[in-house]
Amino acid sequence: MAKAGIVRTGTAGWVFAPWRGTFFPQGLVQKKELAYASSRLGSIEINATFRANQKPESFQKWAGEIPEHFVFSIKGPQLVTHIKRLRNCESELANFLASGPLALGMKLGPFIWQLPPNLSFDAGVIEDFLALLPRTPEQYVALASKADGRLKTEPFLKTAGVGPIRHAMELRHPSFDAPEVNALLTRFNVARVIADTIQHPDRTSTADFAYCRLQGPARPDAQGYGEPDIADWAETCRNWADEGKDVFAYFVHEDKLHAPANAIALRKALGINYPAD
Repeated sequence: MAKAGIVRTGTAGWVFAPWRGTFFPQGLVQKKELAYASSRLGSIEINATFRANQKPESFQKWAGEIPEHFVFSIKGPQLVTHIKRLRNCESELANFLASGPLALGMKLGPFIWQLPPNLSFDAGVIEDFLALLPRTPEQYVALASKADGRLKTEPFLKTAGVGPIRHAMELRHPSFDAPEVNALLTRFNVARVIADTIQHPDRTSTADFAYCRLQGPARPDAQGYGEPDIADWAETCRNWADEGKDVFAYFVHEDKLHAPANAIALRKALGINYPAD
């Protein structure tokens, strides 16, 4: 029997003013918000990396503020996904990887590559990009070592505590709704992001882990995630975990105000408790 996977639920980012006084206690200073959020969530997407490379010191600081159970996922840069559109982007990818994500050590979770909605499926482009992505710390360092002078900091290439390198891809153009796409992702062990929307309700897992960016629920009458929706997702996550898959489930829908509460509700429905509870 396969070892059960670990389910982590969370949010996209942790800086959101409307959470102050709702999720975050009234009066909590901003510099303590990450510590508070990570004591109640299992993972958070670092979205700042989408706009610009961060510094190793920032990753080290974040890693020092979170508890043992917690890991970060990291959004890949728009320079790779939206500007280069996955083409001829080895140098840009190397600079990003060298910018400091390895400083998270054992707190480094998956990388999430969110493609622009107007980027359609081109099998050659996608295959070339997937082949470029590192899967091991050794492959990571080999690519990150190719960073060029545009990187404003010294390349960070220390791999202490880092495990297998995981990748997920969010495909938003209708042309990606084809069996050959899932087959390609499966071949490279890249998780297709599960969106839980009316347009994209499919829950197909294409890797040895599952990655959800929950934006639904996927029904016309949905007004946010209610108890039946949370119970339904708990069953889905439990089934994946029973198959040995780790699960990353982020609530990133337009009802961002309630995203932390939904993430907490989902983990509690799964029987997952943290000391802060």
